Order: sequence, then structure tokens, then C-alpha cells
Amino acid sequence: SEEQQTQLYKEVALMTLARATSADSNIKQIEVEKVASVLKQHTGEDFPAADIRVAAQSELFERAPLERYIRSSAKKLTWQDRLSIAKALAEVIEADHRVTEREVTFFNQVAEELDLKPSELIGLNPDD
Repeated sequence: SEEQQTQLYKEVALMTLARATSADSNIKQIEVEKVASVLKQHTGEDFPAADIRVAAQSELFERAPLERYIRSSAKKLTWQDRLSIAKALAEVIEADHRVTEREVTFFNQVAEELDLKPSELIGLNPDD
């Protein structure tokens, strides 16, 4: 249903963006604040900093890696939702005005798992 798809989008966005804060193994408050701001902007929902920090560290408790979760969830999301997550991820990565190689690798992995083509990432899409 549309409601389930919206909830899945919010969940994937939270997990992906929160994990981005630890992609360079150094979670900064500015990154957590940016995740909260970007999530509010993209989903309309407020996410407490504590929830973001827990999600950022959730890798320690997961049965399945984030990449597999994103890949399976991406099949149920529209390309617009998948693109929105990638754009939000780029905003979070750039929040501290410093982009590391690990963050770029993380972004590329997420984009691949979201099944986004390079043309989609830069906004080139055929008219529907």
C-alpha cells in the first residue's frame, strides 16, 4: 500500500543517513543534526538525535548487512524515492565540509544497492 511504501521510504532513509554519520568512523554532532534536518525536509517527520545515533551504531546488532537491506527495500521503492535517499545522503556526507574516501565509497555502495543509474543520479531521466 502507499502507506507501507511511505513508511519503508522513511525507514530506509533513516538507516542509510544515520549510517552515513559513521561511514568515516567518526560521528560528529553536526552530522547527526544534518541527518535530522534532511530527514525532516525529505520525509516531513522529526527524528530525535538519539534515534539517529542508535541507527548509526546498529551495524553491531544487525543480522543482515545494511547493503542487503537497502537492496531488498529498493525493489519496493519508486525510483524517485531511491533518488531522494541518494540526494539526502550526499547532503549528509557534505555536512562537515569534508568528504573522505570512506564516505565516497559508502555513497557509491548505497547508490548501487538502490539500483540508481548514473543518469538518474544527475537528474537525466526520460519524460514519462
